[in-house]
Amino acid sequence: MNYHSVSSGRFLSRPNRFTALVDTGQGVQTVHVKNTGRCRELLTPGAKVYLERASNPARKTAFDLIAVEKGGLLINMDAQAPNQVFAEWAAAGNFLPDVTAIHSEYVCGASRLDFCLETPSGLHLVEVKGVTLEENGRARFPDAPTERGVKHLRELQAAVEAGLSAALFFVVQMSGMKSVAPNDSTHPAFGQALREAAAAGVQVLAYDCAVTPSSLEIRKPVPVILNVNIDSDNTDCKCKP
Repeated sequence: MNYHSVSSGRFLSRPNRFTALVDTGQGVQTVHVKNTGRCRELLTPGAKVYLERASNPARKTAFDLIAVEKGGLLINMDAQAPNQVFAEWAAAGNFLPDVTAIHSEYVCGASRLDFCLETPSGLHLVEVKGVTLEENGRARFPDAPTERGVKHLRELQAAVEAGLSAALFFVVQMSGMKSVAPNDSTHPAFGQALREAAAAGVQVLAYDCAVTPSSLEIRKPVPVILNVNIDSDNTDCKCKP
């Protein structure tokens, strides 16, 4: 996927979940933040951010904040982007080679899952999660408690137990990560639900992305570590498959 009319600025502050103040060099702009998560480790004062000019000139905020530099790492933080890049990637046959149709917002149980892919052998349900949290070269999800995420995992597990195929697909909105793991310290219930879903037969996949200020594209698989312990005196992961 591509963005248009992208420029850069310096993050100043975030008055609320939806807006940020950014110094663009031509003055301070109030911009729309396309991610309502905490993003505290990303949106730090002085961080270089990238903005896309809104296509509607009458909109209250003229720009969307879409990406940020964290050290030497460029991270796309557009919460809408993971579904879009997955849909493009899957439509090209990269997820399943025999897809005949892709449906979004598919009703499953009491939830709406992101995608249902039709194939000659049956339906394949997919829930996509965008990952923006990075710690020492490893990606974690979620960056804040997500009861909705737990609910989606339960629906995927129920679908598999009913005989369907299902997957949780992590779109890592950066490149070069060594692994992806559940962030048990932030939301242990999500990590537990993820492990239970995987044990029941839900595929758990992660792919990183090629990121530029004006584009995002799914790149290559990243190992998923379901059980991770972090020694506080050592930044290395002690991983259990």
